[in-house]
Amino acid sequence: MRWPHLVGVIPTVADAYQHRQRTIELEQATAGGGTAVLSGLGGVGKTQLAAAAARDAWSRQRVDLLVWVTAATRQGVVATYAQGAYGVLDTADEEGEQAATRFLAWLATTDRRWLIVLDDLRAPADLIGLWPPAMPTGTVLVTTRRRDAALAGGKRRLLDVDVFTPGEATAYLRHKLPHEPADQLHQLAADLGHLPLALAQATAYLTDRGLDCAGYRARLADRQRALAHLLPEPEALPDEHRATVAGTWWLSIIAADRLQPRGLARPLLELAAMWDPNGIPVGLFTTSAVTDHLSGLDRGGNAEPVDRGAVKDALRNLHRLSLVRCGADQLEVHALVQRATRDQLTPDQLDTPARIAADALLEFWPAPERDDPAGSQVLRANTAALYEHPRHALLDLHCHAVLFRAGRSLGDTGQPAAAVAYFTDLHTDCLRVLGPDHPDTLTALHHVAQWRGEAGDPAGAVEAFAQVLADRLRVMGPDHPDTLFSRNNLAYWRGAAGDPAGAVEGLRQVLADRSRVLGPDHRHTLSTSSNLAYWRGAAGDPAGAVEALRQVLAAYLRVFGPDHPHTLTTRRNLAHWRSEAGDRAGAVEATEHVLADQLRVLGPRHPDTLASRRKLARWRDHDEG
Repeated sequence: MRWPHLVGVIPTVADAYQHRQRTIELEQATAGGGTAVLSGLGGVGKTQLAAAAARDAWSRQRVDLLVWVTAATRQGVVATYAQGAYGVLDTADEEGEQAATRFLAWLATTDRRWLIVLDDLRAPADLIGLWPPAMPTGTVLVTTRRRDAALAGGKRRLLDVDVFTPGEATAYLRHKLPHEPADQLHQLAADLGHLPLALAQATAYLTDRGLDCAGYRARLADRQRALAHLLPEPEALPDEHRATVAGTWWLSIIAADRLQPRGLARPLLELAAMWDPNGIPVGLFTTSAVTDHLSGLDRGGNAEPVDRGAVKDALRNLHRLSLVRCGADQLEVHALVQRATRDQLTPDQLDTPARIAADALLEFWPAPERDDPAGSQVLRANTAALYEHPRHALLDLHCHAVLFRAGRSLGDTGQPAAAVAYFTDLHTDCLRVLGPDHPDTLTALHHVAQWRGEAGDPAGAVEAFAQVLADRLRVMGPDHPDTLFSRNNLAYWRGAAGDPAGAVEGLRQVLADRSRVLGPDHRHTLSTSSNLAYWRGAAGDPAGAVEALRQVLAAYLRVFGPDHPHTLTTRRNLAHWRSEAGDRAGAVEATEHVLADQLRVLGPRHPDTLASRRKLARWRDHDEG
């Protein structure tokens, strides 16, 4: 482990960043350890204050460990804590909550200096059991819009962050607009309510349009009455600021939309308004789902197909007008801008960008899941943000596939308990919207059952799969692929629950039916063959398992190739049963070859790679002992 160690990404400090009075109070609040909670409305610069403090501590080597957490959800906090635990402890095989608990315990006992930043806390209850300990070696910074009593008291100091003071706002404008007269800067700052976000947008707009302050203020005043209905959340801005902020956004988006390539900035912003404001992968905007959508829009007679280059140019236009912050790989957009954008659309109009955003996520999501925990978490966070806004759009007639993909991502990255909780909530939503007999409702319940088993509850998985199977038999019939899927999994988890002979019998029946309905080389048929071989071995026939798995492996190699995850898993399983059948040396050699391929294809932290490592370690320890 190398020190100092950084977990997460500290946001960049804004151009013309203002050192504010709150900076001094923040330093005082956290002197000698402690927790400072920066509270205030969206857009006042809470994250910037925290980022400046974090960068200062990091650059001056005042901390050995710095963890930047996007704390919008409990899941996000747990995931980042688990990432921190992976960096300072050997917790690769532990569940997220368990790893987070170990990480907090380490913070309470280490003599290392640490700083934890919990950015954009939306619900104080999300931190129950997850507050970092109060230690003289540790500092905690929290940014939030909330002012709950739970955020104050003890060693937590609640600091209210307001808009810029008139002097700070004028100093900011003087840096951005050095040739404007002082009285115009003062008046523009007042017109914009001294809100940092509004100041950034306004200066970008008038600079790119070649306007002076007086000209910009006249345009802004003309737009106020027409945009009176475009308001951010009531608790987000003082009454005297509401129309001004909305007017600033409207002028900026019109200007961005008029830049070349014309007509793309606004629909791209509508898509950005669907995703996570804290970080959107730029690659989402260049998927075919997005470019095809943009190509089909009426752009004032421009019928040119939209390619990735045009999308990137349009995103840069949004960046120029300070509507977004667009880096090489990630785009950030303020939640107030998102809200204003969504409010401009009717519920029916919202459905289109919501579905395109979902299609883009599904297209962009790597399969199989890559060895990139942070990247996976970003995609799940964007899916969660999308699902929160026009929820009905993703559950209209059917459940959008990206919702299932996000849940599987949790399990595929070693968080089966979180996957159970996710699919339980999704099943509840499907019951309410789609009804109990809808295929997607049953699929959600199927996933609940599957991940219950993976989380260490095989008996619960058997119970849940029995329910799914009964419903699918009634609704879909015995030969439907989904019904066969449930039969396969029910038989498998019966074996895991202590009945390997019952698993063998059930899987033999499923194999015959899947071969008849789907064909012998279908991936589901091969999966059943693999499961059957496994439980033959577990039922006392390891030699039979070896022979069966050799046949399955030959089929996987022929149909899917050597690098498919199922091919790699079958090779590992074959090695296991070779060992059980008495060929330990051959099993070790085979597993070493499998591990090398898993490292190349899946990466070192993939659950399957870790399983192979554990298997080799146990064999070697046993042989050496």
